[in-house]
Amino acid sequence: MSTATGRRVAIGAGSLAVLLGALDTYVVVTIMRDIMRDVGIPINQLQRITWIVTMYLLGYIAAMPLLGRASDRFGRKLLLQVSLALFIVGSIVTALAGHFGDFHMLIAGRTIQGVASGALLPVTLALGADLWAERNRAGVLGGIGAAQELGSVLGPLYGIFIVWLFHDWRYVFWINVPLTLIAMTMIQFSLPSRKRTATPQKIDLVGGALLALALGLAVIGLYNPQPDGQHVLPSYGLPLVIAAVVAAVAFLAWERFSSTRLIDPAGVHFRPFLASLGAWVAAGAALMVTLVNVELFGQGVLQMDQNQAAGLLLWFLIALPVGAVLGGWISTRAGDRVMAFIGLTIAACGYWLIHYWRQDVMQQR
Repeated sequence: MSTATGRRVAIGAGSLAVLLGALDTYVVVTIMRDIMRDVGIPINQLQRITWIVTMYLLGYIAAMPLLGRASDRFGRKLLLQVSLALFIVGSIVTALAGHFGDFHMLIAGRTIQGVASGALLPVTLALGADLWAERNRAGVLGGIGAAQELGSVLGPLYGIFIVWLFHDWRYVFWINVPLTLIAMTMIQFSLPSRKRTATPQKIDLVGGALLALALGLAVIGLYNPQPDGQHVLPSYGLPLVIAAVVAAVAFLAWERFSSTRLIDPAGVHFRPFLASLGAWVAAGAALMVTLVNVELFGQGVLQMDQNQAAGLLLWFLIALPVGAVLGGWISTRAGDRVMAFIGLTIAACGYWLIHYWRQDVMQQR
């Protein structure tokens, strides 16, 4: 295989892997009612099923910086192959959990998938930077980013399509196996193995562990398994949230003074960074509520069928790319701050209208 052809095949395989990982992030939101039925979760306990999205994202975020750095030491090919193999394992575990009706097995499978997907985007982006000269790199990296965003938007619709085609939600995960094997084969024969170097790059394992600990403690502390309408956090929530803050501070301190860093904070202006991070967290929480609850609300409370409930969510999915394009256009002319304010204000108005959906989900079974 020629060098030019090989690199196109390699980046195509990497983009396919990124697309699969992005699809599986939110593929479950339109098939949650089916999953809840098979693992024995009633509709009035839908906070439990959110774990299948939360743990995927937690594994994704925790693994992304660490495995991205690991590819600098062990090579893009090895990390992609290992991550894709792990993605297959996670997909199989998730599908089998549906057959056994085991909720904890389902969570484990989704977490494994998330960890594997966390490596795919940064390693594929780094691969594109390795294979193309800087002057020709923008289009390649843009294509990889497009695969990521396309997968996130199409994931819920993809889930509906697979269930319509095979009449079983488990095939959403079984079909990952042959598709991932195709990507692994393409990578195996299009990329050379990494040559050993005399001084291999170090990996910041301590920083990765602290980041994962902070994220894990925060997620567990904020999750209330028995909401009563009076207490936001569970009884053990506040100590865990405080511990998460301590772990986050320890992570930042380590990254500042360690010689081997996962993330280099040098030159970061922390006031705008923390402000934008807070806005991103709030917007992400609202996004999660929409993706998880709207379709479930349609099926469980409004008594819609699966296609009708998916259509309710479809309006949101159509608006996402439209808003992204318009937001980018406005940002170049009015600035990021103005666009962020406008976007969050529009979102707040939308959620204000949604709060008029007066139905009692606690009475649904």
